[in-house]
Amino acid sequence: MTTIAIIGALTEEVALIAGALDHVEHDRAAGLDVSRGTIETAAGETITVAATVGGMGLVNAAATTQRLIDAYRPDAVIFSGIAGNLNTHLHVNDVVLGGTLRYLDTDMRLVGQWAPGTEDAPVEEFHSDDRLLALADAALNEMGITHITGIIASGNYFVDSPEQVEKTIRDTGADAVEMEGAAVAHVAARNGVPALVIRALSDNADTDYEVFREFDITEYANTAARLAVNILKRL
Repeated sequence: MTTIAIIGALTEEVALIAGALDHVEHDRAAGLDVSRGTIETAAGETITVAATVGGMGLVNAAATTQRLIDAYRPDAVIFSGIAGNLNTHLHVNDVVLGGTLRYLDTDMRLVGQWAPGTEDAPVEEFHSDDRLLALADAALNEMGITHITGIIASGNYFVDSPEQVEKTIRDTGADAVEMEGAAVAHVAARNGVPALVIRALSDNADTDYEVFREFDITEYANTAARLAVNILKRL
């Protein structure tokens, strides 16, 4: 049976995904509460889904991804979250699919020597799986959500000033910036597991963190959960 691991940004999002599953059980370990159940695809096949909130930052994202891979042996990992917008052609609530994931503050000449790279050919960036990108594109089209497949930059600090925005775009060419996606794609690649990173744009990467914390992103949680279920049913 196919198994899909989903890492969500919000408790509400994962709860909504769990609500779409059958035979839900909860596994609690490694600081995670994983909702595990099944869902039937449009083709009539039953797949197992393990969904959890991953936590903020590169370390939390990496640890969560590895835990899900070790515990559930998924055939794919889907990561859903929010990001700051760096693309002047996009707006809040649009979506960037992580065709390319780049670290914002990591020297890949060293880090990229480890699997799936080598000392002779270090990895410089990571990528979402082509098939999963196509499924997400179809789901977003059906839902009428403006989106692109682009570049996402991930770092361990909050980008919230014009200077940081300019530097991020200059260094990475990114369409969106956040704190987890590259780590998820990195760990998945090390394990040979296809991954998909989805980012809804919550602001224009110019909002102070204390102001950002006050945003009501309940609507995003609902949209993200519906998108995740839509993708699952297309598998």
